[in-house]
Amino acid sequence: MIFSNNDTDMNAPEGQNAKALLIKAATSLFAEKGYAGTSVREIVEQAGVTKPVLYYYFKNKEDIFLEILEEAYSELEAALARQLGSHGSFHDRIVAFSRQLYELGMAHQDLNIVAQNLMFGPPKGVPAYDFDRYREAILHAIRVIYEAGLAKNEVERYDPEEVAFLVFGLLSFCFNLDCLHPETADPERPVRLLRMALRGLENRNPVEDPV
Repeated sequence: MIFSNNDTDMNAPEGQNAKALLIKAATSLFAEKGYAGTSVREIVEQAGVTKPVLYYYFKNKEDIFLEILEEAYSELEAALARQLGSHGSFHDRIVAFSRQLYELGMAHQDLNIVAQNLMFGPPKGVPAYDFDRYREAILHAIRVIYEAGLAKNEVERYDPEEVAFLVFGLLSFCFNLDCLHPETADPERPVRLLRMALRGLENRNPVEDPV
C-alpha cells in the first residue's frame, strides 16, 4: 500500500511510520503544486519530520517521486493478479475486476492527479517514467479475462484489444467524472454501465415501423 508502511528497521528515526508520512505528504503536494513546484522543505514540514529523516529514507525528491510510482505499480500488479487468479463466469470476473479497479483509483486520487498532470502537462524537469506500463497492465488483464470467457463460449467473438479499450475507457470515464464531481460520485456507476455494455442497447425483438 502507498499509504501504509511495514518498515521493521528499529534504527529508523522518528518512528516506523516516518517513511509512510513522507510518501503521503509528497503525493499530496505533487498533486496540489506539481513536481517542480514542490520543495523538500515543504514535504518534510507537511510530514512533520526533519530533513535528516527524509534523507535517511530517500536520496532526494526524485527518489521519493519514483518510489511513489513504483509502490503504486506494485499495488496495481497485486490487484490485477488477484483478479486474474479468480474463477467464475466472464460476467462475474469482469464486474469484480471493474469494481476493484475503480475502488483502487478512488482510494488514491492524489496519485492519479499526479499521473494525469505528468502525462498531459509540460515535463518541467520531472524524472522520466514509463506511465504506459500502468495502462498496458490493465489492458492485458482485461484481454486475459475476455479470452477466458471466449474459450468457454460465454461471449461473442470480437477483437480482444477493442474489448479491452471498451472496458478500460468506461472505467476511466467514471473515475475521472467522480474525481471532478465528488458530490455526485457513484461507486456503482461503472458496474451499471459495464452491464449495459455487456447486454447491448439493441432491441432483439424490435417493433417494425408501420409502412
